[in-house]
Amino acid sequence: MARRSRLFSLSALTRAYQRNLKALARAARPARPARRKAAVAPLAVPAKRPARAPGDWLPGVAPGPAGARRYHLHIPPGLALRPGEKLPLLVMLHGCGQTGRDLAAASRMHRLAARGRFLVLYPEQERVANAHGCWNWFERRSGKAAAEAATLLAAIDKVAHRHPVDPARVAVAGLSAGAGMAALMAALYPQRFCAVAVHSGAAPGTAESAATALAAMQGRRAARLPAPLMPGCPAPASPALPPLLVLHGDADGVVSVRNAAATAQLWAEALGARPGPERVQQRGQRYAMRVTEFKVRGRAVVVLREVLGLGHAWSGGAAHRPYSDPAGPDASALIWAFAARQFGRSEV
Repeated sequence: MARRSRLFSLSALTRAYQRNLKALARAARPARPARRKAAVAPLAVPAKRPARAPGDWLPGVAPGPAGARRYHLHIPPGLALRPGEKLPLLVMLHGCGQTGRDLAAASRMHRLAARGRFLVLYPEQERVANAHGCWNWFERRSGKAAAEAATLLAAIDKVAHRHPVDPARVAVAGLSAGAGMAALMAALYPQRFCAVAVHSGAAPGTAESAATALAAMQGRRAARLPAPLMPGCPAPASPALPPLLVLHGDADGVVSVRNAAATAQLWAEALGARPGPERVQQRGQRYAMRVTEFKVRGRAVVVLREVLGLGHAWSGGAAHRPYSDPAGPDASALIWAFAARQFGRSEV
């Protein structure tokens, strides 16, 4: 598409966002069952507030450089702590057009939290910060991206101060725009996270503004890592990046799957990891995956999973939820298994 001088105008950006969000909704819409008329009625008006998962769903607000951000902390039901016990924390960042509750309903991460004994934090993007509820991972030139990352870190710190969180066992994961923000947070604050998982997101460093974000999502921008935000500490002495899991559908019409390989390669190069042979995995009737592991001294520090036939949706998510495809491999289980390995836990 030819470049136009009005690309950077507010009206052009608004139209671009609207087109992209329409494509996002179409790509993520679950497939209709054969008996279509019977299924239309309950799906026509989806619930604005998904039913709460069993357990505590504690609200909170954290102030930060980007302003205040709301969040909900999920605590599994019947959680009895042993004396002095601290629990892992998984931070889940929603995508555009979603809320934290939407991502919780689609991913059903609470089921794993009950079995694995960990807490789940769902931060919430404010519509005044982004009209479509997207995390501003791309606004690096203006400083908005870094400010939001710092604000999300403030939310993590507030939760860790008030609840029994083990600061040495914190992981962050995200979908779409949430994936972009998760990667940015892990790159800016590598010492704060043991693991990061990005699902259907653009590669790090591929956008500096809203205008360049669209090209980045199409896989037409070069990936690069932002420098860690560590005042007084030179980049060469900064901590190594945390291990990374990349999940992406090869039928994604919103964020090109090219971003997945670019993200994995960039992260692996920073960690000095080498790729192993690609293999294909499939469980039952779920979509198959192309899997590549990048290892350092025999340890997989980057894992790339490209899901064959998956669009822009949470793989293996709940049926009849936006941005969720139940036919895919269980992304929630894969993310927790990956994070738990980094925590040194045996149970998954």
